[in-house]
This record gives sequence, structure tokens and C-alpha cells, in this order.
Amino acid sequence: MNQLAERATRRVWKTLSRRGLQLMVWLPDERRHELERRLRGREELRRLRRADFAVVSHPKSGRTWLRVMFSRYYQLKYGIPERYILGFDNFHAMQPGAPRVFFTHDTYLREYTGNLDSKVDFADARLVLLVRRPQDVAVSQFFQWKYRTRASKKRLRGYPEHGSEISMIDFMMEPSIGLPQIVDYLNRWADALPKLKTPHVVRYEDMRADTEREFGRVVEFSDGAADAELVRQAVEYASVANTRKLEERQHFWRSGSRMRPGDPSNPDSYKVRRAVVGGYRDYFEDDQVAALDAYVRERLSPVFGYGDDEDGVGGAIAAR
Repeated sequence: MNQLAERATRRVWKTLSRRGLQLMVWLPDERRHELERRLRGREELRRLRRADFAVVSHPKSGRTWLRVMFSRYYQLKYGIPERYILGFDNFHAMQPGAPRVFFTHDTYLREYTGNLDSKVDFADARLVLLVRRPQDVAVSQFFQWKYRTRASKKRLRGYPEHGSEISMIDFMMEPSIGLPQIVDYLNRWADALPKLKTPHVVRYEDMRADTEREFGRVVEFSDGAADAELVRQAVEYASVANTRKLEERQHFWRSGSRMRPGDPSNPDSYKVRRAVVGGYRDYFEDDQVAALDAYVRERLSPVFGYGDDEDGVGGAIAAR
């Protein structure tokens, strides 16, 4: 079976599996969600084992921006049509020289393997870990929950129910979805970094400060020598203004809801929303900002450099 036929078969099987779960109305919601999470975890493990490299991040850490840059870089390098966005092995199926790239938030995978606190699943992987200041992640996640996430996905992820009224500050401090969960997520990765074979940590803030330099480093780490001109063009293509236009036009084929606004008339419903470093401060009173910053300063590992610095740029990272 050739690669395109294999991918089509897997796509049909995944669709049928998930629709089959939806039809199992006699099962309690909790059981159906457990089965769906298991199916997702099994698929993630299969992809990790086949990937040339993996990109791991907490949701709302800038992964889509990085994915668009990777997509444009490989489109230009391998002559792949612009309407396609990189999605694991789709570029590899069209051009065998293109890598298989596994993008994950490491949620379903670790539940499937049972390695909840260990990152042993990634021990031998070529790994890019994308991190972002937790306060900005939590605010971005609030808007994702409020304006973009489907009701079924909210239940699957344990978010507040669709239509719930919850303030941003309460969402921020909710243990299972807000700042405490994000800090815990990053701390687990901080503990694991010395045990991994080939990790490369890149911070959202550093990418915003010098995108060409940081994206070039990521390409060199994950795929060998980087073509400086292709890096420049990829960075230009993935600018906030252009990516916003691509989202408005629903430019990328088969990207699903990943690259389209929840409501075109609402700026807060766009995937590419503000892309501002430290923008969380705009939503809270000074005493609330101070409390959020103190929470992160006191509980987050110093590995990622999000300490007392004002914008998160320039802090030390233990593992590159």
C-alpha cells in the first residue's frame, strides 16, 4: 500500500472510530470520553514512533505559529502547494524527503502509556519543546475555551461546561485547567529535560524577539542545516498580519477548525488573536497581576527563565 492510500485508510478508520463512539449513547459520557482519549493516545504513540522529530507544547503556547513557519519552509523547499498545512506525514507522503513531524500537547499520549509523570515516551525522540510564559498561556486558553472550543471537546478536556459563566481570574486559578495546571505541566518537563537524549527548548518570547534567529535554530536542530533565505520567507509568511488573513480566508485545506475563526466578527475568537508578549497584564488589576506573577515565581522551575524579568525575554534556559 502506498503512503497516500495508507494515510487515507487511517483517516477513514479514525473517523469511523470516533463516530462509532458518538453512537454508543448507552455508555455513560465519562466512559465514552475515556475510550476516545484512549483512541487518541494510541494514535499519538504510533505517530511518535514514526516521526523524524516531535514538537511538544502546552496548548496556547504558539504552536500554530511555529507550524505555519514549518509549513512554509517545507513548501518552498520541496515544492509543496501553499494550501497545505504540515500535519504529521502529509508533506512526507507528497515528497518523501520532507520529514514526518509529530505535533503534540502530550495529554492523550501519556494517559495511554500510563507515563503520567515521566517523559520516558520521549526519551529517544528528537524533541523540540516550545514553552511560553504561563500567565499568557492561561489567558489565551480562556479565550480558546470561551470562543473556539466545541462543547464535546470541552467535556473531553474537563473544561467548564459550554456556556458557563466564569470570570477570567477564576479560570486562571482553576487547578485542573488554569495556571496551576500549566505550571505543573512545565515543571514535569523541566524535571525530564536532563534525562532526554536530544531536547531543544525554544521560548515563545524569544521567537517574538528575533523570529528568524530562533526559527533558524529550530530548523537546524530538527532537520539539519537551515536555508537562511527559506527561513526568512517562512518567517515573513507567518507574520501575525498575514496569518490572520489566511485564517479569515480559511486558506489551508483540510485544516479543520485549527485555522479558522470561531466567529469572524469577534477578534477574540481567532486562532491568531493578539500574539502579544506579556499581554495578560491588560486584563487584570495591578494586585491581581502581582498575585499571578508571585504564583509563577514561587512555583515554576527556574529552568525556563520566567522569573522576575518583565517580559520573559533573555532569561537563561538550562537545555537548548
